[in-house]
Amino acid sequence: MQRRSREFAFTRRDFDFLRKVSNTRTGIVVSDDKFDMFYSRLSRRVRVLGLKDFSEYCDLLSNETEEREVLELVNALTTNLTAFFRENHHFDYLTRTLVPEFLQRNRQYRRLRIWSSGCSTGEEPYSLAIALQESLPETGGWDVRILATDIDSAVLSKAAEAVYPAERVAGVEQGRLRRWFQRGRGARSGMVRLKPEIRSLVEFYQLNLIQEWAMSEPMDFIFCRNVMIYFDKKTRVKLVERYANNLCDGGYLFIGHSESLFNLTDRFELIGNTIYRKRG
Repeated sequence: MQRRSREFAFTRRDFDFLRKVSNTRTGIVVSDDKFDMFYSRLSRRVRVLGLKDFSEYCDLLSNETEEREVLELVNALTTNLTAFFRENHHFDYLTRTLVPEFLQRNRQYRRLRIWSSGCSTGEEPYSLAIALQESLPETGGWDVRILATDIDSAVLSKAAEAVYPAERVAGVEQGRLRRWFQRGRGARSGMVRLKPEIRSLVEFYQLNLIQEWAMSEPMDFIFCRNVMIYFDKKTRVKLVERYANNLCDGGYLFIGHSESLFNLTDRFELIGNTIYRKRG
């Protein structure tokens, strides 16, 4: 079967160069079957830049001064599949078991710190904010902060706006919708926005997980779901070690349903469905 003609020439050499750049900057391992995906997602950049083919695009990225285009490359290639209250058992466990536990553990300092690592367009950290608003005492004076990070600057901009098409919240229970979301009017018809009391709990920052970072204070919970599946084992081991270093003793790490810490570390114990507790 003859391959359909492409707008721009795209060779295996181009593909190998681009996936090497992607791996070096993000740690993401790109398999051979992503050839067509690379062309599809990056051809727009070739077109916008007025280049003749992907060879010229690779030449551009070879220039060490083209840091902005490397960021565009990363933004185009990273996958941002997410949803409100995705893998809902994590949120149930957080509110029914962990919040009561940490209300006792942290009662002296009355603080709670959560990190949504790989937050994409914000559905996960906002779901966490809603869950905490619903489960913490209304007049407790607790200092609650949710750090939300992602490597993709484009999705972070969308997340900070906290505005979503109405179909993105179709699976959210009606009582929650009425309590925590505002429906758009006029030009914003068909859109919803998180209310200020939810938005104020979340702070968004760009972060590349394979580069140097350290939290300014220990985290109580870290959500890193469906992120490690893109890394090789060596990178996963290093990442999990750093998560452990940035969690308080007895803190919790939540990972994706298809992920596991088996053979990666002995610093966590499995206590639930893809829920791990740091050993003290």
